[in-house]
Amino acid sequence: MPQSEVLEVRMTMSQIKAKAKALGITPGKMKKTELIHSIQLAERCTPCYDTSVANCPYTDCCFRIDCLGVTS
Repeated sequence: MPQSEVLEVRMTMSQIKAKAKALGITPGKMKKTELIHSIQLAERCTPCYDTSVANCPYTDCCFRIDCLGVTS
């Protein structure tokens, strides 16, 4: 999952909306998971956020910490 920046902290909703807008997505009233899935699809990634995959192979995902509640 190619991401431009791997974060060590959870992204705020404002940061997620800004990322979406930069990709041409209008966040509107999308819920967080729906918005992140839209971002993942726009980046040609698997829309896997919040699917409870404990052994997620995408270590470079900017949503990883929030998704899995991990610190690395």
